[in-house]
Amino acid sequence: MDRFQAMATFTRAVDSGSFTAAARQLNVGQPAVSKLIAQLEDRLGVRLLTRTTRGLAPTEAGQHYYERARRALEEADEAELAARGAGRGLSGRLRISAATTFARLHVIPRLPAFLAAHPELELEVILDDRVIDMIEENIDLSLRMGALSDSTATARKLAEGRRSIVATPAYVERAGAPRTPAELAGHEAIVYTRFDTPSWTFRHVSGSEASVRVGGRVRVSAAEGLRAAVLADMGLAVASEWMFTPELASGAVMRLLDDWHLPLLDLWALFPPGRLPNAKARAFAAFMVQAMKAG
Repeated sequence: MDRFQAMATFTRAVDSGSFTAAARQLNVGQPAVSKLIAQLEDRLGVRLLTRTTRGLAPTEAGQHYYERARRALEEADEAELAARGAGRGLSGRLRISAATTFARLHVIPRLPAFLAAHPELELEVILDDRVIDMIEENIDLSLRMGALSDSTATARKLAEGRRSIVATPAYVERAGAPRTPAELAGHEAIVYTRFDTPSWTFRHVSGSEASVRVGGRVRVSAAEGLRAAVLADMGLAVASEWMFTPELASGAVMRLLDDWHLPLLDLWALFPPGRLPNAKARAFAAFMVQAMKAG
């Protein structure tokens, strides 16, 4: 039994959730996958996989083996990349996570260029607004915005984005445009609970500051909900301009209080704690830096 092939087959079975899917991805027959994993279990003397209603799942021993086998395969890929020249010929699978709206607007439209540069690379994008466990979810790179709460992860700052008060022209026509931050108290605001804060500090172009509590009757927990509420003319919002890039460009959404600035929003690439970022993750982070600069 080829130990390297067995590790690759086992990790693919866990990732795909079935022998059939793993066989299809590896371009071999399903019996060959079943036989190789059975041989691996015999060699190790433990059961690695169990069947559930959702498909295959690793046992406790299987999960420990999976984590180490995946790391060994990544290190083997790193060795090959180093021999061929770093940054060229990326191959294998890259798993990234990102907030749904940001990924839809700023990541997925750019993926064709990245994949075209690396034709042997497989990419899996996990869309989730929540902060997920990178080790548990086997994520190679996570794109996150705002302050970082995980001090154990390796982070690289990719870009800075502007926050603004935004609203539709229809809302402004109905409610009027605030002329100062203090006037926001008289407006209906859509509150994004993920970045909820007791108050926002605005800095005028002249250097003066004003702290204001922004609130309203509608609170949403996901960026898609904030977008939908603003676009439905329900109120104004404190939001990252990344969230409304197409609408700001078309005029469907407008900036308010343009002379007053809010703290910038940082975009980060986070890598799993306890290990060096692999070459694929580093390459994608570098790609995103250039992509965000290009706008």
